[in-house]
Amino acid sequence: MITSLDGRRFAAVAEVAGGEVGTQTVFAYHERDGMIWADYAGGAIRRGFLVGTRDGDRLDFRYTQLNTDGQTSTGHCVSTLSRLPDGRLRLDETWQWESRPGSGTSAVVEQRREDEM
Repeated sequence: MITSLDGRRFAAVAEVAGGEVGTQTVFAYHERDGMIWADYAGGAIRRGFLVGTRDGDRLDFRYTQLNTDGQTSTGHCVSTLSRLPDGRLRLDETWQWESRPGSGTSAVVEQRREDEM
């Protein structure tokens, strides 16, 4: 199993078709006792929050967000955690809106800290 997500930051690898997350969206993750949560913002998202659970390398969470147009949205996401060859972490996500029609897949990759670059 991959180590804790606590204190790690992730960004989308591409613009997400049908979603609002984009390459400027940054997620700040926290983890404790099988529980995960994060806040995120950037690009089309003014503020977002997610909360859920982690079982091994599988994350299951709900999210709610406010976009730059002032609209709120909610959804559900299941993600699989993996390690890239360069040591960073990646989350491959399958998501579905709960507050409106739509679903899709996306990926976020751990951002390197400035002191590691």
